[in-house]
Amino acid sequence: MITKLKELAEKAKNSGKKTRIAVAVAEDNNTINAILNAVQEGFIVPYLIGNAIKIRELIPSDIALNRLEIINITEPAKAVKEAVRMVRNNEADVLMKGLVGTDTFLKAVLDKEQGLLPPKAVMSYTCALEIPKYRKLLFVSDTAVLINPDLDQKIAMINYSVAMARRFGIEKPKVALISATEKVMPSMQETLDYALLCKMAERGQIKNCLVDGPMDIFLACDPESLAIKGIQSPLAGDADILIFPNLESANSFYKGLMLFGEGELAGLICGTTKPVIVMSRSESEKSKYYCIALSCLMAEEK
Repeated sequence: MITKLKELAEKAKNSGKKTRIAVAVAEDNNTINAILNAVQEGFIVPYLIGNAIKIRELIPSDIALNRLEIINITEPAKAVKEAVRMVRNNEADVLMKGLVGTDTFLKAVLDKEQGLLPPKAVMSYTCALEIPKYRKLLFVSDTAVLINPDLDQKIAMINYSVAMARRFGIEKPKVALISATEKVMPSMQETLDYALLCKMAERGQIKNCLVDGPMDIFLACDPESLAIKGIQSPLAGDADILIFPNLESANSFYKGLMLFGEGELAGLICGTTKPVIVMSRSESEKSKYYCIALSCLMAEEK
């Protein structure tokens, strides 16, 4: 079982495989450093697409440029389209966002004719968070894509998160459906959805996991809180996965942990035909490196 993000990177390093990554608008310092780290560890082959002059300026002089393929496309939208094309045509295994706006990047991913999302598929985002004060990795969804997910989208969020957790070696992940309350309340739509999701899991319509909710973060992750409130849960305050009701809450939760809780993450777009790395331009080099390692792990099953 992978319990630390550094173990994720070690698994990628020891796999003996080289995953091909197309980086769209690669002229970003943290992205370049993360890519170079993975190249030096020997588990990726990168295609750096963007302004070749700016990209070369970011590469240290002791790095042999012949180990890197740089594709000069100075217009960001065209650079993204080329990266998507390469992945779609199996010239690369993973798509990665560089110094380009998320809207521009996802527009190409979602293109109905030339993108990477199959018809009727749900696109979502799951990340694995490493938090110094939590005893294990915590998978969180959706921090980046779905603004107000409906019931079907929440089902997809759970399934994608469970699939990722199982790749980390967690055979039956514990899924907590997060709200501000543990009560099902008609005035709070997510609690009604959660009640349905729990019943679906109970009847085997959602597989390979334990599901409970609604519940707050304390009940999901702290066994003592369950005892204090006198609540019983099959998760026993030991959640592996947190499903949030909307993007606002999930995004604020993870960014707060990154800024104030010294967290690091590895995350991916889910639902696409190939792994897609989308990170904020302000994310750390280390987190971008871990995302690259995660994409290698998930690319194995595509």
